[in-house]
Amino acid sequence: MTRLSKNAVTVLERRYLARNENSELIETPEGMFRRVADAIAAADKKYDETADVKALSDEFYQVMTDLLFMPNSPTLMNAGKPLGQLSACFVLPVADSMPEIFEAVKNAALIHKSGGGTGFSFSRLRPSGATVRSTGGVASGPISFMKVFNAATEAVKQGGTRRGANMGILRVDHPDIIDFVQCKKDTAEITNFNISVGLTEKFMEAVERNEEYDLIDPRDKTVVARKNAREVFELIVDMAWNNGEPGIIFLDRMNRDNVVLEAAGEIESTNPCGEQPLLPYESCNLGSINLAQMLKATESGYEIDYELLGKTVDTAVHFLDNVIEVNKYPLPQIEKQTLATRKIGLGVMGFADMLFKLGIPYNSEEGIEAANAVMGFINERSHKASIALAKVRGAFPLFSESTMAQGEPYRNATCTTIAPTGTISIICGASSGVEPLFALSFVRNVMDDDELPQVDPYFAEVAKREGFYSDALMRRIAKEGTLAHIDEVPEHIKRVFVTAHDISPKYHIRMQSAFQRHTDNAVSKTVNFRNEAKREEVAEVFTLAYKLGCKGVTIYRDGSRSGQVLYVGDKKKDGKEAVEAAPVVKAVTPRPRPEITRGITEKVVIGCGNLYVTVNYDDEGICEVFANLGRAGGCPSQSEATSRLISTALRSGMDVNAIIEQLKGIRCLSTVRQRATNKNIKVLSCPDAIGKVLEKVAKIKAEEDAQKLHTGEIPPIAHEPLSDGSEVMEAAVPVNGAPCPECGSKLEHEGGCVICRACGYSKCG
Repeated sequence: MTRLSKNAVTVLERRYLARNENSELIETPEGMFRRVADAIAAADKKYDETADVKALSDEFYQVMTDLLFMPNSPTLMNAGKPLGQLSACFVLPVADSMPEIFEAVKNAALIHKSGGGTGFSFSRLRPSGATVRSTGGVASGPISFMKVFNAATEAVKQGGTRRGANMGILRVDHPDIIDFVQCKKDTAEITNFNISVGLTEKFMEAVERNEEYDLIDPRDKTVVARKNAREVFELIVDMAWNNGEPGIIFLDRMNRDNVVLEAAGEIESTNPCGEQPLLPYESCNLGSINLAQMLKATESGYEIDYELLGKTVDTAVHFLDNVIEVNKYPLPQIEKQTLATRKIGLGVMGFADMLFKLGIPYNSEEGIEAANAVMGFINERSHKASIALAKVRGAFPLFSESTMAQGEPYRNATCTTIAPTGTISIICGASSGVEPLFALSFVRNVMDDDELPQVDPYFAEVAKREGFYSDALMRRIAKEGTLAHIDEVPEHIKRVFVTAHDISPKYHIRMQSAFQRHTDNAVSKTVNFRNEAKREEVAEVFTLAYKLGCKGVTIYRDGSRSGQVLYVGDKKKDGKEAVEAAPVVKAVTPRPRPEITRGITEKVVIGCGNLYVTVNYDDEGICEVFANLGRAGGCPSQSEATSRLISTALRSGMDVNAIIEQLKGIRCLSTVRQRATNKNIKVLSCPDAIGKVLEKVAKIKAEEDAQKLHTGEIPPIAHEPLSDGSEVMEAAVPVNGAPCPECGSKLEHEGGCVICRACGYSKCG
């Protein structure tokens, strides 16, 4: 296989290829694709004993190895293996009783372990303060139970390859909506959830009219209070402006397109990235077509190869319908509901790459038209493919009770979904989903401190053809993050090769709307804002999304999840300090230990006895950790080594949250075994204990800094104002550029999650 990039092979080896009991690789990329193709093709035997499964397997193998189509990660990881769980998305119901709540927790843990993500609506839970008749006590409300789900997710590492991810949704008319909107104000809380507010048409109409709306008790549907809709909307906007959450979803729209509403019930939630609305206990199997490969060269340039695209759609629909047959579902309820509707979600990736080759700017009317054309074709062709399958295999079981019953039978209740694609776009060497490219060039450090510019292949090709390519220029582009102020690049190139922060939020949402118009389910997309964006601009995008027919919105304001804003440019410009753009991974000398520190020491009971964890900090941040064991023994040398390494990392400038994430959840057999009988043991191991104390001190330090900022003791970071251009804006390197905790490369925000395009690390919440 020559099509896979070196980066793609690295990601496959780290996260996808089979290993033996000693964690040694026992599979090649070709072997993985053949394993998947064989397993999925085998489903044809169910419908035709004479089916040429070998030929079909070859067809599936070819579209994957040619990087034309790629199924979601669980299919690549698990097809043809004993686990056999192939779905990415699940929604579980959360009913208003203790047994049902903890049944949902258990089911979520099983799904996470098998490699899936889960969505929940907490809207059925009684509000905090409500009376619990069985005990005479008081209900703690949805948010307290979200924390239980969050803790359970923290404890489960998904099959050793994927991290747990959740979506938490609360209806805007739930009495606890204000607390929900603010529940991630502290970003150290509920870290394994993306959250979205479920908005209704009635609420949005009340916002427009500046009227009050009803808050409804979910138990008996009685009105318990009224609130001003615009004030609630502005609070949602404020929180999203502050740190990117909550997102919003339009529940009525999702159920307007719910073809089995009468037969199977109401859609209450989506998967973790918001693109897949699902019924309770339903799952969906996703896959994406690589639009960058759907082009053909002509004398005048590139054009879309609709013949190839059509064939690929047909193969992809066949593939995804077969996935439903061979899938090993984690729960019988999920199998029943999934087989009743047979939803598939065919989407795209490489859209930004396609536009580059077509010479079309993302932020242009031509770009919007291209989205309408290509997704309109895919949606129509996928429906035809589903109808063709139904003639051979039969319609989905609830077809006769669906809103589609008067037309031709469909094999699948839905056919199209725009997912973020994440690591599968890395495998394909394509831009993610329908997002614009994050950067045309970035610098990767190699041996001897040599900085090697990594450049988008097509941009490099154009730069060489046009005669302006040089390593020095590519390094400068990596540093600036945009072509906007690079005089050496011709204007006609700048116009086409725009990146995420060159594009106004309005064009982000218009592009999302264009794809939504031709998508059965929903569209996962992040609307990027510069750091200087006002809350009013976020409100404008939310309102525009409502008016343009989107089903949900996720926004991210540059730098809003960091205490420090990153800007591009020289370190010193006009006498002002600026922060360097690219987080560079090179040799770092730790700062000296400060003479005076402050902190806490906490006693933590572990399997070996008492562990005393000391975490100290100064004005620059947390700077050292000590972990000492009591007289019981244990592993003092390992605890000391761990403490020294953490202290060195902290004084070298590593993000404390990245360290916490690596420590929390590590298990020690001695501690875990004794937890069952010793109620004083609240941790899983020494590293887990250190991580939790670090988290506590990080929160204390953040609160101190916030207070100092408020009182003026810490001045805000000085920077030059950025332009207000409605279509092309000055670029700020996003804190998307914060370093990956696993490899140190830049992280990108995508559909409410972060993804490292160098090593495939991802995390939602």
